[in-house]
Amino acid sequence: MKSNCDVNNNFKELLKFEAEKMNINLTDNILNKFEIYKDLLIEWNEKFNLTAIIDEYGIIMKHFIDCLEIVKYINKNQKIIDIGTGAGFPGIVIAIYFDGEVNITLVDSLNKRILFLEECINKMELKNVEVIHARAEELANNDKYRENFDIAVSRAVASLNVLLEYDSPYIKVNGKCLLLKGDNAEKEIDEAKNAIKCLNLECTNKYLYTYSYNEETYNRYLLEITKISNTPNKYPRNYGKIKKNPL
Repeated sequence: MKSNCDVNNNFKELLKFEAEKMNINLTDNILNKFEIYKDLLIEWNEKFNLTAIIDEYGIIMKHFIDCLEIVKYINKNQKIIDIGTGAGFPGIVIAIYFDGEVNITLVDSLNKRILFLEECINKMELKNVEVIHARAEELANNDKYRENFDIAVSRAVASLNVLLEYDSPYIKVNGKCLLLKGDNAEKEIDEAKNAIKCLNLECTNKYLYTYSYNEETYNRYLLEITKISNTPNKYPRNYGKIKKNPL
């Protein structure tokens, strides 16, 4: 059986090898863009903190492979919004994989991250990607963005009961939140029952996936939350109320 050592620590070979384990094929064009993304992430991380993971293998497994799981549940031509995208996870990963065949909006509240994302988009020549410097709970009340997306995605932003108030106002009725979570996902779902009810949502699927890094196996979940009917106008509340009194 082929092992990690067989790829001779070549970044693109190792990423392709790990993606194939997940039944995801990465073309040479996609692999080239992931290498640019990796280089930019390391370069910009020296200027300000984007990620605590700076070794190439860690970036492959804990960022790229982790985020690639989500592409299995996205179709071409869908409109996607990534709330609290940070350094572009999972939004930039989705944009690289689909190469212009989906429309992606990246939202983050920190201007330095916005500058990094714009650099990534330019250097990788990513198509159909919009970057917005805004707070999620404020932008959700803009008619241009409210209930205008097929899918909202997020990773490592907030607990599920808080995250759903941020994300779900953006998706259309019958749209979905696809949220990457750790191995405490079941507990988060239980604690978010009231939020799911108040926001007219339903937890329709939870997908378990795993990957190994430095001889440790990570259990991860992709949660699929579907919007049953329109989000009540009072949501999302302002940041202070969300933080002080989560649904």
